[in-house]
Amino acid sequence: MAISIVVPVHNEAENIDSLLNEITVALVNFTDSEIIYIDDGSTDNTLNMLEKAQQTIPNLRVFHHVKSCGQSAAIYTGIKAAKFPIIATLDGDGQNNPADILHLYANLQTQRDENPKLVMIAGWRNQRHDSEWRLLSSKIANKIRSALLGDNTPDTGCGLKVFLRDAALELPFFDHYHRFLPALMLRGGYQVISLAVSHRARERGISKYGTLDRLWVGIVDIIGVMWLKTRMKRTEIIEIER
Repeated sequence: MAISIVVPVHNEAENIDSLLNEITVALVNFTDSEIIYIDDGSTDNTLNMLEKAQQTIPNLRVFHHVKSCGQSAAIYTGIKAAKFPIIATLDGDGQNNPADILHLYANLQTQRDENPKLVMIAGWRNQRHDSEWRLLSSKIANKIRSALLGDNTPDTGCGLKVFLRDAALELPFFDHYHRFLPALMLRGGYQVISLAVSHRARERGISKYGTLDRLWVGIVDIIGVMWLKTRMKRTEIIEIER
């Protein structure tokens, strides 16, 4: 029962303390754990809040990007820094519920006993608390992505995912890759399933991502992942014993 929690944040000072408290409670059932926050070049008081929290939360590790490099880069920094073989990611805005981590973790462990190729449980926000415009645009984007990539994942935009660190480190990294983690896992010959998780309305701060901001890069990225799928070579390797 060991896990690394990876949380990317950018200008989320108002959500630091409350979310950290929830994560700490959610980790009570784990024998060993760490919380990794990656401050992606925040210009508010986020980094100071995290440094203060380190004084009272011994398993909190903080990494700082001097310049903002985006959510994918922050997640990748956390994955590389993680000490434990299983990682959980969640958004730093408080809309993901840390209490769901144990449920996803337990399902991954249990189902891997029968299916070793299963390396990721992706959260599925089947009852979202967002604006009607965001819900509509997300629904359309998920359908287009799923049809083109065949990832069979209803909600890749959900920040809450539990997966094997080693499998994640095998994936090709590029900007915005966090939205395609299930498709990239499948490309590597692994399996991914989705489970329903709770979703909450944002109580503090403002969203850092607009629909129009993501539209163009989303199209380009889907084309790129489609190309990556065609270039994948899976080789069965047999070690010859002496």
